[in-house]
Amino acid sequence: MTDLFFKLIEKLGSIDNTLLFAISIIPYAIFLFYLYKIKSVNIFVKTGFSLTVLFVFITILVSIFTLNYYDKTLVEVDFLHGFAESFLTLSDFVILFGFLNLLNSLEVNNS
Repeated sequence: MTDLFFKLIEKLGSIDNTLLFAISIIPYAIFLFYLYKIKSVNIFVKTGFSLTVLFVFITILVSIFTLNYYDKTLVEVDFLHGFAESFLTLSDFVILFGFLNLLNSLEVNNS
């Protein structure tokens, strides 16, 4: 059983996931489209989820730069990896701020 599991993991690891990564933007774009239609969700939440697309774009650009300039992957160049990941942190904070504002704006009904 464990041999089968390891063979499956090895097979999955050998698959090129570039196409899957590129196609994954479609469901996320649909999610953003419907998120912007919801009136009760504030602009900070919408902007935070939109900034996640900026994170992906910045990560792709920085990855190309590290491959061309350093001849290494992004994971191997710590300061550029941290720079790219900082955009994800930024989007997470904006989403958190938006949800905190949303929770604070809700009226509490105590009986």
